[in-house]
Amino acid sequence: MKRKIIQFVGLDKFLLGTLFVVLILHYSHFVSDSLDAVFLTFFASIATLPILYSAYQSLKKKKITVDLLAGVALTVSLLTQQWASAVFINLMLTSARIFDGYTQDRARSAIKSLLKLRPEKVKVKRGEEIIEESLTKIQKDDLIIVELGDRIPVDGIVASGMAQIDQSSLTGESLPVEKGVGDEVLSSTMNVSGSLVIRAEKVGKDTTFEKVVKLVEESQKDKAGIQTTADRFTAWYISITFLGAILVYVFSRDLNVVLSVLLVTCADDIAVAIPMAFSAGIASAARQGIIIKGGSFLEGLMQVKTIIMDKTGTLTKGMLKVSQIYALSEKTPSEVVSLAASADFFSEHPVAHAIIRYVTEQKIAFEKTEEFEEHSGQGSLAVLSGKKIICGKMDFLQNSGITISPEQQGKIEKIREEAVGSILPVAYEGKLIGIILLEDEIREEAVATIKKLRTLGVEKIIMLTGDNEKVAKKVSDSIGLTAYHANLLPEDKIKYIRQYLNAKSKVAMIGDGVNDAAALALADIGIAMGALGTDAAIEAADIALMKDDLSKVPEAIEISQSVTRISRQNFWVWGLVNAVGLGLVFSKIIGPEGAAAFNFVTDFFPLLNSMRMFGYRSGFFFDAEKK
Repeated sequence: MKRKIIQFVGLDKFLLGTLFVVLILHYSHFVSDSLDAVFLTFFASIATLPILYSAYQSLKKKKITVDLLAGVALTVSLLTQQWASAVFINLMLTSARIFDGYTQDRARSAIKSLLKLRPEKVKVKRGEEIIEESLTKIQKDDLIIVELGDRIPVDGIVASGMAQIDQSSLTGESLPVEKGVGDEVLSSTMNVSGSLVIRAEKVGKDTTFEKVVKLVEESQKDKAGIQTTADRFTAWYISITFLGAILVYVFSRDLNVVLSVLLVTCADDIAVAIPMAFSAGIASAARQGIIIKGGSFLEGLMQVKTIIMDKTGTLTKGMLKVSQIYALSEKTPSEVVSLAASADFFSEHPVAHAIIRYVTEQKIAFEKTEEFEEHSGQGSLAVLSGKKIICGKMDFLQNSGITISPEQQGKIEKIREEAVGSILPVAYEGKLIGIILLEDEIREEAVATIKKLRTLGVEKIIMLTGDNEKVAKKVSDSIGLTAYHANLLPEDKIKYIRQYLNAKSKVAMIGDGVNDAAALALADIGIAMGALGTDAAIEAADIALMKDDLSKVPEAIEISQSVTRISRQNFWVWGLVNAVGLGLVFSKIIGPEGAAAFNFVTDFFPLLNSMRMFGYRSGFFFDAEKK
């Protein structure tokens, strides 16, 4: 619950220090009784004004807030001349306001502190001249010079040069990434090796970094369910407290006891501690490249029992690799793939890229062809030393005059029956010489992530894919999914998500944020992977993973569980402390002054408990309930 009160610059810090001094003077008897009374009366009254104003504003809006309870307690303290009690309760309330402000600053500092590191001046190439310009004057298509140790000021494309870029400010990953000509680079990332010339694509508020900062700031405005529960609890609790205070007075006729009850039970700590935990959780997630758009989504992660995942780009890398080579002539498998690499060297097709990667990794030599033709959606044709190489679909080969013997046809049918990937026939000198089998590579972290999700309470993990049954089954079996649905069109995915939605638990959808935008929006919680630099992904999802790392999903759930657990602990701690305090009041061990002191000391318990989330690091977070 955000508190709307009068705040002047430095007033709360001044009050905090002054009230401490006033109490020290009071209990040390360092000044005369008359001067002590003046100090207590004056500063207790001054410190009460912001609370009374806040209570008045709440009543105008027909809302019952903690400040109303505190205002009544302070008013009674002043009317009964319980000056020290009023100072104590104001000390606690002032501390709570300072904690609240500190929380908001810390919640934003994980990303906003990087703004201080952004250069005010940028080196720009204008024709043959290199000049320094203000960052605010940089425009699209400007050529930016980024040298060793510089932070990249814009989103852009590398025009020349090569460098290692530290992207931890956005992704949370520790290792630098190599960037060369044609690669995309993002603002706020740092050049740690080499130099680059970057063509600006997005500047100012349009950069990915600025959008992430905006998302983190806006996320603070979204209340989680437990925060809303805290608001409802506050209204209910204050009503009960007032009723209880009236009954105490009716039976005891002792205003000091009534005041003691009000001072012990003032719940301003809960009003600050719960939002503090969620703000800290969102900030901690942001530091690790997990952008959560609000407290409701952070809390909702803990309630997820079903996770639906897209296959390509989510469970797999979305990048083909050569898995097997079948030689169907006198040529060896190495010769088959070498000729295919020669034919596809100039192609931009994903299959061609997979073959070139394979021969490079396996150190298989190949030659560049003299002529090259690419037939979109069919295959490629190249000439090497006057001899034709053809790679592509079987129909394309046959239409190009390639002969296939009955024996080869039988082998091809067998390969098709057993294969779980795509097949690429390769022909040379008018004859079919081999088949290359390509598969989409499963992410290294996929198996460990699925196991981790199960330990965190996720009951169903389901894959949706447009691939055939055989491919889907292999991926599902190798990773350990609950179920899968294959041969799906985009509209079919929506249908299956609707089937899994239920009122008892939440359903999360993990996709790439672009092709799966509709599915992400339909699920209770949409999680976009690899959203770094992708506007559509950031907009489509409730949670955006800046890096293509599936293991960030259980990490986000762990943060959610920690925040929710801390929030619930705060309610229990608060309830236990109140019970002890009321016991001390009714047993006449403490009066109003003691009750105020007791409240001041114990109110820091839930606040300090919530602050633990600011120190959250994956695998290093202390939680008494976790082993």
